[in-house]
Amino acid sequence: MLLGVDYYPEQWDSSLMDNDMDTMLEMGCNVIRIGEFSWHLMEKTEGQYDFSFFDKVIAKAKEKGMKVILGTPTATIPAWLAHKHPDILSEFEGGKKRTFGGRHVYCFNSPVMYHYSEKIIRAMVTHYRDEEQVAAWQIDNEIGHEGSDICYCPQCHKAFQNYLSEKFQGNIDKLNETYGTTFWSQEYNSFEEIPLPTETITTHNPALRLDWERFRNKSIVDFIHFQVRLIREIAPKAKIMHDFPGGGLEKHVDYSEVAAHLDFVAYNNYPVWGGQKYPIAPHEIAFGLDYIRGLKRQNFWITEAIMGAQGHDITGFLPRPNQAKMWSYQGMAHGCESMMYFRYRGGIKGAEQFCYGILDADNVKGRKFREVQSFFTDIKAYQEALESPIQSQVAIVYDYDSLASFRIQRQSILLDCQEEMKKLYKAFYDRNIPVDVIPANATLSGYKIVILPQMIIAKPAFQDRIKTFVNNGGTLILTYRNAVKDADNNLPFGETVPVGYRDLAGVSVAETESLQDLYAFPVVGQGAFAGESGQGGIFRDMLVAENAEVLYRYNDPFYTQFAAVTRNHFGKGMVYYLGCSLEEQITDKIMGTILSDNHIDTIPSDDGVEVVVRGDTKQRVRMYINHNAYSASAGAIKLQPFECRIEKL
Repeated sequence: MLLGVDYYPEQWDSSLMDNDMDTMLEMGCNVIRIGEFSWHLMEKTEGQYDFSFFDKVIAKAKEKGMKVILGTPTATIPAWLAHKHPDILSEFEGGKKRTFGGRHVYCFNSPVMYHYSEKIIRAMVTHYRDEEQVAAWQIDNEIGHEGSDICYCPQCHKAFQNYLSEKFQGNIDKLNETYGTTFWSQEYNSFEEIPLPTETITTHNPALRLDWERFRNKSIVDFIHFQVRLIREIAPKAKIMHDFPGGGLEKHVDYSEVAAHLDFVAYNNYPVWGGQKYPIAPHEIAFGLDYIRGLKRQNFWITEAIMGAQGHDITGFLPRPNQAKMWSYQGMAHGCESMMYFRYRGGIKGAEQFCYGILDADNVKGRKFREVQSFFTDIKAYQEALESPIQSQVAIVYDYDSLASFRIQRQSILLDCQEEMKKLYKAFYDRNIPVDVIPANATLSGYKIVILPQMIIAKPAFQDRIKTFVNNGGTLILTYRNAVKDADNNLPFGETVPVGYRDLAGVSVAETESLQDLYAFPVVGQGAFAGESGQGGIFRDMLVAENAEVLYRYNDPFYTQFAAVTRNHFGKGMVYYLGCSLEEQITDKIMGTILSDNHIDTIPSDDGVEVVVRGDTKQRVRMYINHNAYSASAGAIKLQPFECRIEKL
């Protein structure tokens, strides 16, 4: 178990380094994370590589008995490189070049970026390939973050055209037919005529835009894979990871495809950031952690855990005493097995002066220092349990193409796919049921319940896997806007929604409606749910129950003949269809029924108290985590505000 801090010794006088590391040891650190933003320090002038500064840092870490996580420095290109090759800089929509001065300002399709990245990485890895203190290599930093996943420069335009030419095997007629470019007279005579989907009147072709999303994803995945291959060529035994930022389901890159090239993944966990009045809800933090764990369906690292207030220009909420420490326990509960805090000491210069660290600019060991020290001391005792895999019986499945399709055509101004996933996730989280959040290409074996929220793109191969899962006894939960489009983001002709799932779900969708209200219409239960009523909104499918049992109907004057929620037996399994976004109490009742039918035990606790069981036969523990700013309980266990408690089983 690695426990440590993100350290930027290049930002401080070298005379502080020895004392800094002694302070880290006093906290309980055994690792430091360094080097990810220091390209210029390593190559002040082109081709002149100098790693002497980090040689000293690593030597000092070795003297103190601490390991090192070493980052490739490509997230921040040096000024001389941008000056010599301005075409390396990415562009905003409209052709405005990004100015050197931030981070991640390079274009992922720049041959110059590849050329210079290879040279610095090759020199760096060759220099450190036999260094025993290097526990892992980190590729770049927070890939695709802060809008860097999009670029509209000429290099990207040409690369996009080449991507399409390769996809359609040089046949422009095939592209025209697939996209339906006869609409609005958009036929192309050559791939060179194809535009970038930048601002226009009305909107671009949805099929073109989906391929643009796929191209953006490929551009980033290729760049990460290039770095991984390079490191493995030089240092075959190296452990390689990447530190993913939050919000992955909203990015123009599929984190799971990036993760496929890595030995393991890491996460930068920020429950609150500058400008937020309060931290995000506990179940939303947990959802983000479970999503990261689901990238490879294995445990992960947290490379940036917060302790102080955060923000670039706008300073954020200061975590209350023990609150950030509590988030650290929550991270461990959800599969983190090594943790570093961002950052050891808050900066006094540069853009992150208000990203407060464990120590502030006054360099005084205060409350935050003591909280980290306490956490590191406590958590080491449970290493075996926390390094064991998490076995979930419930999975939420997402699909990059479907998420991209909703970015292209949102359909309702209130429809946020990630938020809809979190609503369903919360019903399990509140009962202390572990959930995996996994990509569509992951195996479904071992799950009793699989949820497919808004998977709008119908993919026959995936649907075959889903049918096998249900036929073998699994419970499937489909939602509205499932299986509406084909792989090209078009509506299939002559097919009834849900396309490919009609026999599975036992329903057909007669009509659909987009609502711009969370609570737009009433629904009423029947059968096992008779007497229940509530509200739905955002969007709705008018369901015709062909073989399925109706659990809820719409109860507004014109649509009482249509079902809102159905249940259908298929093979040995069961399929639920949620035809609209339902208010929390109804969702909770339906999910409670599904859990009961699947004989999945729940753990009762007060609202805001999370209970997680971790471990195996070697060591097994139960973790109690109070997210509340007041005392709360889980059974006989009474917890103080933000208190965490671990008991061995």
